[in-house]
Amino acid sequence: MSDPKKVVLAYSGGLDTSVILRWLIERYRCDVVAFCADVGQGEELIPIRDKALRTGASGVHIVDLRETFVHDFLYPMLRANAVYEGTYLLGTSIARPLIAKAQVEVAAKEHADAVAHGATGKGNDQVRFELTYAALAPQLRVIAPWREWDLNSRTALVEFARRHDIPVPVTTERPYSTDRNLFHISYEGGILEDPWSEPPDKMFLLTQSPEAAPDIPIQVEIDFEAGNPVAVDGRKLEPVALLTHLNRLGGEHGVGRVDLVENRFVGMKSRGVYETPGGTILHVAHRALESITLDREVLHLRDSLVSRYAEMVYYGFWFAPERVVLQTLMDECQRDVTGTVRLRLYKGNITVAGRKSARSLYRQDFATFEADSVYQQRDAEGFIRLNALRLKIRALRESR
Repeated sequence: MSDPKKVVLAYSGGLDTSVILRWLIERYRCDVVAFCADVGQGEELIPIRDKALRTGASGVHIVDLRETFVHDFLYPMLRANAVYEGTYLLGTSIARPLIAKAQVEVAAKEHADAVAHGATGKGNDQVRFELTYAALAPQLRVIAPWREWDLNSRTALVEFARRHDIPVPVTTERPYSTDRNLFHISYEGGILEDPWSEPPDKMFLLTQSPEAAPDIPIQVEIDFEAGNPVAVDGRKLEPVALLTHLNRLGGEHGVGRVDLVENRFVGMKSRGVYETPGGTILHVAHRALESITLDREVLHLRDSLVSRYAEMVYYGFWFAPERVVLQTLMDECQRDVTGTVRLRLYKGNITVAGRKSARSLYRQDFATFEADSVYQQRDAEGFIRLNALRLKIRALRESR
């Protein structure tokens, strides 16, 4: 296979992709275009362009994907209530297919013949990137330096970077890697590789510790339309503004910290620490509203598929036909999920304080413990007898 002439690299400006940019130039003697997706990294993006050009990039594309990220990726995932292994809200996982999609679009504009990423051969991201490339641009060559080079450790990368005058962002004060977007921040590696070690409080960037959170709880109301959040405390907000606002509220009250050991797609376990303040608020509110608007059997059927949907996102199958088909079912379930939820935030906890909907299936006249004229309690007798019949027959067989 001939060497590529132009490569578009998914570039973050961190240690790995900075080294990769220089390595690609030296290894393949080709042009390398740095592509950076703005999915809400904030100030991290400021030095990106200059750093990439100083490292040798022939061009730099910084593409604002924030609205697309929230509206077309986070909201569909929220409508599906996706949580991986019961704990992880998939903040890194859901960003990767969007980044890879935009990357292949840049490759088309640049007439590049290859794409590259900085994911390691041990992680999930390599799968997420490359499944998206295969689904959207199978003609492009894929270069995964971590699977090719002899720089087999972060220490080797630091030495390479210093030889080439590339600034090293990992320090003894922050000896771990991070990934940030509008939905969350993740932390892994370094001092976090020991699952017995508690993460230092100074590590967290989005949330203050529950102990340091205000001693007075705050209430917040969130309005939903067909499963999508549309307003906070009665004020209509666009997706990015809404999530940013809830991130601030949740962060102030210590909401959204998670420390877990997860099962990677490649087969090993990995310890990760996450901050997802706004996403945690939305998830709790969404579930509360579904409790009064979804039919029982629809809710149970949908919930039986949530873990499968979450696996698709975690493993990188966002653009696979099975995820697209399943999304149709998830969205159909959301047609009546319209209403308002009131939450109380207090020292890392979220309590549902109320929920209401014009599409509610909750009927106080049926549910009341007081006298009513709509439910005949004697009807339950035959209902129970019929449901108990197979158990009774089985017990009679066993007693012979």
